Amino acid sequence: MERRNFLKLCATGTGSLLLLPNFLTAQNLFLGMDDGQDNILVFVQLNGGNDGLNTFIPFEDPLYYQYRSQIGIPKKELINAINDLGFHPALKDLAKISQEGNLSIIQNVGYPNPNRSHFRSQEIWQTASNSNQYVDYGWLGRFLDIQCKDENLPSLNIDNIDNLAIKSKEANALTIKDFDKLKMYDISEAELNESSNPQLDFVRKLQYASFEGMGEINKALSKSKTNNESYADDVLSKNLSWMAKLIKGGLNSKIYYTSLGGFDTHKNQLQQHHKQLSILNDALFSFYNDLKNNNILNRVTIVVFSEFGRRVKENGTGTDHGTAGPMIIIGGNNNGIVYGKNPDLSKLEQGDLIFNTDFRSVYATLLKTKFSFDPTRINIKNEVLSGIF
Repeated sequence: MERRNFLKLCATGTGSLLLLPNFLTAQNLFLGMDDGQDNILVFVQLNGGNDGLNTFIPFEDPLYYQYRSQIGIPKKELINAINDLGFHPALKDLAKISQEGNLSIIQNVGYPNPNRSHFRSQEIWQTASNSNQYVDYGWLGRFLDIQCKDENLPSLNIDNIDNLAIKSKEANALTIKDFDKLKMYDISEAELNESSNPQLDFVRKLQYASFEGMGEINKALSKSKTNNESYADDVLSKNLSWMAKLIKGGLNSKIYYTSLGGFDTHKNQLQQHHKQLSILNDALFSFYNDLKNNNILNRVTIVVFSEFGRRVKENGTGTDHGTAGPMIIIGGNNNGIVYGKNPDLSKLEQGDLIFNTDFRSVYATLLKTKFSFDPTRINIKNEVLSGIF
């Protein structure tokens, strides 16, 4: 049976609420690492190519306003100046997190020979491959395969589609589209009896295992402390709210993933970017407060990134696809620093920023510091960054 056909059948059989690659048993899905660590990574992927120069603005560099006479953010609107950077006015709450010492910015993150295609650049980030290399499994999926050799380390993706970053050869992964519509299904033993269609029997058994797994999620939700934190009424906020409930309820997932689109700002950038950054700010701040108030912020590291930045020079009312951009780290006992130099607008490559930090070094740092895992085991040979944690 081909894997794509299996996924199609599973999606149909569950009302398209679940995407279930690689299930063998529901019990294995929720087994955690057996090394005494309980750290958690939460990834928020900004799809479309977030404009880093208008997220953290180098307001002391006159070239910024020369290149962006129409879409440059005025100095008077910036907040929380740090290292000659000003936060976008929509990020007022992320600025508070920074002031509390729980937010780090990693500047000029990218990779050699950058690709400006959304799909391909996302694939490079999700597999930690070179720009001319194609890898079947995600960087987190490869990590899970090794870490799950004896006991599974599960991951949970709350999104509309599966994420390649957690695609693995053997480890279990779960994607949930909509918790609000999620409900338990009762499959009887009779329904599991073999029929004349072995492919259907296989799918039924996998579905049964997945429903058992949903029982574990329901247990975690029932154990979760009352959520006194207020979340906005948007998809990202809801997704992070569910993550907070599951973490507080003791679900053993170590990797959580979600995304926010709308960052492909070729035109009308001032309005569109402000809107999307506001959504991001509100969702992350509620999630941050939820974790902090429940004394689990130190265990949870939130990583925010985009597949590339935007070109330095505006195209009129927007910006086109670029290369390097900032990454954001929240929580996880990070040191609250700006890592790396601010973007050098006097030294561009074909009108784009030149990256200084390879994104795979950030991955290596997360694996090493949070899970004591050697990143070379999944072919990430980049140096570990010092000073972030």
